[in-house]
Amino acid sequence: MNTSEIHGNDRTDHEAPGGDAFRETAAVEDGGRSGHTPDAAPGAGDDRDARRQDTPDRGEMELAERHALRRIQSLSTELTDVTEVENRALRLERVVLIGVWTRGTQADADNSLTELAALAETAGALVLEGLTQRRSKPDPATYIGKGKAADLRDIVEATGADTVICDGELTPGQLIQLEDVVKVKVIDRTALILDIFAQHASSSEGKAQVELAQLNYLLPRLRGWGHSLSRQAGGAGGGGNGGVGLRGPGETKIETDRRRINDRIAKLRRQLTHMRTARDVKRDVRRTRQVPSVALAGYTNAGKSSLLNRLTGAGVLVEDALFATLDPTVRQARTPQGRGFTLSDTVGFVRYLPHQLVEAFRSTLEEVADADLILHVVDGSHPDPESQISAVREVFAEIGAGDVLELIVVNKVDSADPDVLKTMRTHHPDMVEVSARTGEGIPALVAALADALPEIAEEVRALVPYSRGDLVARAHDEGRVVSEEHTADGTELHAFVPAPLAARLGEHALSTV
Repeated sequence: MNTSEIHGNDRTDHEAPGGDAFRETAAVEDGGRSGHTPDAAPGAGDDRDARRQDTPDRGEMELAERHALRRIQSLSTELTDVTEVENRALRLERVVLIGVWTRGTQADADNSLTELAALAETAGALVLEGLTQRRSKPDPATYIGKGKAADLRDIVEATGADTVICDGELTPGQLIQLEDVVKVKVIDRTALILDIFAQHASSSEGKAQVELAQLNYLLPRLRGWGHSLSRQAGGAGGGGNGGVGLRGPGETKIETDRRRINDRIAKLRRQLTHMRTARDVKRDVRRTRQVPSVALAGYTNAGKSSLLNRLTGAGVLVEDALFATLDPTVRQARTPQGRGFTLSDTVGFVRYLPHQLVEAFRSTLEEVADADLILHVVDGSHPDPESQISAVREVFAEIGAGDVLELIVVNKVDSADPDVLKTMRTHHPDMVEVSARTGEGIPALVAALADALPEIAEEVRALVPYSRGDLVARAHDEGRVVSEEHTADGTELHAFVPAPLAARLGEHALSTV
C-alpha cells in the first residue's frame, strides 16, 4: 500500500516575501521580540538581525527535541504470545492496516485508509500493508468477519508485522477476539490518535488532558491474564479466612485497577478545573477590554501553525505531521487600520475525532467556541478538501461553535490541484487562497480578516484636553482610532473603544453615534 503523501506544510521562513508588510502594519506584540531602536548606532541593527537569524526560535528547538529520540525499525522485545503479558505498551513498529467500508465510494475508503497510514507513521510505525473490506456494518465479533480475520492472520505472518491497526473504534470484545485470531497486538484508530497526542503533549495542561482521555478509553478495556484475576483475601494469613466480617471472595486485580483508574480520573479532572480557571481569567480580561478574538481552526496538518508564524512571527513548532502541535498559542496583533485583536492556534481536528479527546480538550476548544471569528484553514493540496471541511464543521457543532462567524482559508495553494480549487471556489465563493510557505495571498487574507472582524466597541467623538493625553493613548492601545486632529482646545478624536474607556471619553464628548 502506498502511504499518504502530505504536501508542503513545511516550516515558514519568517522573513520571506509577504510576511514583512503585515507584521509592520499589524504591530504584533510578541513578548521578547524587540525591534530597532531609533538611537541605535549605525550597523547595530544589522548585527542584531544577524544574531537573531542564527538563533533558533522556540518552534525549531521543540522540533529538534522531538526528533532527538527516534524509534529504530526492526528492534523489538515484543513477546510472540501476547497473552503472556498483562499491560502492553502501545509501541508501534511494523503494522498492517485494515478498514471496513460501510458507505461512500471506494475513493472515500482509500482516502480514509491513507489518512490512517499517515497517523501510523506519525506515531512511529512502518506501514507494510493496507486492506479494506466492503460490509453493510462491522462484524460484532471480530470487526471484519471470521474469514477476513483468517486472511488477515496470513498477511501478518507473511509480512512479519507485530501490530494490526483497525480504521474504526473497536469494542473490547472485538479487540480480544480479533487478537485471538491474528495472534498479534490489535489497536484501533482511537488508541492510535491517543498515542500521538501522548507523544506530542508538552504543557502540563496538555499532558493532563491526554492522560484523562487515555484513562477514559482504557477503563472499559481493562483485561487480565492468569493469576491477575485472582482475588485478594482479607485478614491474617491471606488464605480467604479473614476473620469475622472479613471472609469472602475479596477484590480481584482488575477491580483494583479499575478503582485506581477512577481515582486518577477524578484527580485529573480536579487539576484541569483549576487550569481552566486560569484560562477563563485570561479570557475574561480580553472580554473586559473588548478585544476581538480570532481562532485558527481546521483539519490537522492543514498549516495552521505555519499560518500563525507567517502572520505574527510567533515561532511555534511546525512539522509535516498530523497533530504536530496540541497546546494553544495566543498572540496579539493589529490590522493595517490599527485595530487590535488576538490570534490563537488550536489543536487540529480529524475524521471521527475520539469523543474522549473532545471531552478532555473541551476547555482548550472553548477558544474556538468563544472566538468572534474563525479562520477555518483547509488543506488545498488534499484530494478531497470538502470532506475535511465537513468533518471540522461536525466538531464545531459538537463544541458549540457552529454559529461563530467563519472565514474559509485554503492553504497550500502552491501545491494544490487547479481543478480542486476551481470546484471549491464554486462552493465557497468568499474563501481566501494562501500559501503559508511562499507568502502567496497573505495580503488578501489580512484584508479579509480586517473586514470580517465584528465591531464590538463603542463609537465616540470627543475633544480631549491636552492634559488628558492618557485617554488618547488608551484609545490607540485598546481601540481603533478613525481620525485624530489637534486643535487649539485639545485633541479631537473619533474612535471605536471598549465601553469602560468610552465612558471616560464621554466626559469630553462632542457627540456620540
